[in-house]
Amino acid sequence: MINELFDLKGKVALVTGGTHGIGMACGMLLGKAGAKVVINDIFEDKLEACKEEYAKEGVDVYTLTFNVAKEDEVDAGISQIEKEVGPVDILVNNAGIIKRVPILDMPTEEFREVVDIDLVAPFIVAKRVAPSMIERRQGKIINMCSMMSVYGRQNVSAYAAAKGGLKLLTQNMCCEWAKYGLQVNGIGPGYIATAQTAPIRVNGHPFNNLVMTRTPANRWGEPEDVGKAALFLASKAADFVNGQVLYVDGGIIANFGYVEGENTNVE
Repeated sequence: MINELFDLKGKVALVTGGTHGIGMACGMLLGKAGAKVVINDIFEDKLEACKEEYAKEGVDVYTLTFNVAKEDEVDAGISQIEKEVGPVDILVNNAGIIKRVPILDMPTEEFREVVDIDLVAPFIVAKRVAPSMIERRQGKIINMCSMMSVYGRQNVSAYAAAKGGLKLLTQNMCCEWAKYGLQVNGIGPGYIATAQTAPIRVNGHPFNNLVMTRTPANRWGEPEDVGKAALFLASKAADFVNGQVLYVDGGIIANFGYVEGENTNVE
């Protein structure tokens, strides 16, 4: 019974931007649960390299290139997947970018680029796969949100604006599509140990100190932590979970912060 809850055999799972990091961790676990995994990216070399990484874990993937922010490319890509693999049962809208620039220094075109990829693209891809899901009265859509979906931080205005919008888009998709048997949810990763964060994950680095102080779990998250959440939301175990954002953050959002030497007996 328990194994059946997380059995994804026969399901087709599309993970956008699943060539590395969090996206790869999601794809790996969905594949190990039996799903046919499809990975997209805009760079062919990344897709070729990721095949080897998936193969090491015994996961065979189907890959193709298309830009998730361009509706014509998405339509062509999804049509190819439907023809060669099957209709998408699970969509993980993972592809995204971030630009760390102060608001006053950020060119408008760069702000739009971030919003296009982090917010408009999930709308485009979900809108393309949803009709087939609705027709079949089943489907799982998982939008990769963020802690920035609920609060801001300096120098990430475009990213936070997009991720805040993605949280509400997730809820609106739920409101419109839940009655057809779809579950639409989000994941909000905390600070995750990836190749990109390696330079700041060293003792004494100010950002590492911030993360370790703010995170009640007292560690950085691993990509697999996020992948496990994706597996849950993609599974039958989450059939009545809808319109939610599951924060995989080690407790950061729950924590106002610590004061060194604070008297814990004082409320």
